[in-house]
Amino acid sequence: MSKAIIQDTFGGPEVMGWRERPDAAPGPGEVLVRHTAIGVNFIDIYCRRGSIPLMKVPGTPGMEAAGVVESIGPDVTTLTVGQRVGYVMPAPGAYCERRIVPAERMIALPDDIDDRSAAAMLLKGMTAEQLLHKSTQATAGDTVLIHAAAGGVGLLLTAWAKALGCTVIGTVGSKAKVGMVREAGADHVIVSTEEDVVAAVNTITQGRGCRYIYDGVGADTFELSLKTVAKFGHVVSFGSSSGAVPPVNIAVLSPKCVVLSRPQVFPYIAERADLTAASNNLFAAMRKKIIKSDIKHTYALADAATAHRDLESRRTVGQIVLLP
Repeated sequence: MSKAIIQDTFGGPEVMGWRERPDAAPGPGEVLVRHTAIGVNFIDIYCRRGSIPLMKVPGTPGMEAAGVVESIGPDVTTLTVGQRVGYVMPAPGAYCERRIVPAERMIALPDDIDDRSAAAMLLKGMTAEQLLHKSTQATAGDTVLIHAAAGGVGLLLTAWAKALGCTVIGTVGSKAKVGMVREAGADHVIVSTEEDVVAAVNTITQGRGCRYIYDGVGADTFELSLKTVAKFGHVVSFGSSSGAVPPVNIAVLSPKCVVLSRPQVFPYIAERADLTAASNNLFAAMRKKIIKSDIKHTYALADAATAHRDLESRRTVGQIVLLP
């Protein structure tokens, strides 16, 4: 027996219960992983609420974790018992002490990448890699705007974009978050609750706007993104922490010939070769100190509901990890 966060219905953090459940044996092509650290992402909140159709109830949230292989099923030849691994799964289920997962989705963790960093960085880091290098091709000289720049993905985007030679503008919700975004590499930080974001961006860019807008906030920032994107620019809407973006008349894109996209990381890492390439790129960026694990908050796995409350209320910054 082991324990897991299980919810029987969709709703607020209070629906998340801490319960025992039986452990099963891995089947063909599967491994049983004992988790040592579990990443928390806003997509976990969408799953808990039922906002996106990824999880059925009763179910367990969580898309990423790190741990140790405890047993292997038939036909598994690429992993060994006792090996350190991490994973990002397109289906929830990581908020638990042990989990059976497909061996082909496992990422062998190098000795210089610790478990907590892997759990905190895999999904967010490969998301940042995908946004900067695949959904767009950010290069030196580009001016980019990153909404919620103090968040887990936001800080990574800020640091990585700066390393590429971009001029980085970040928005934050409070003055308390300005320092860490500047430390990550932002050239300009706008406190969106106190400043006119459109006016500030126009001043910074001398009215030209930003070539790329990385918007993980959604409803509250989408109109700002359209107003601050440059001619022939690209608005990348990749999250909805403030709610879903309302239906859009694509004619609003035509005056500036704007590209609008709604990517997510999972299709980019669906094939084994792509998953390996993305994780290798992430680990290389970490080794070069381009980006770093910056875990600001840890919670016991049993206290996952508290982690969700803090994340939803924007009391957190950086990365969040649950510890079994």
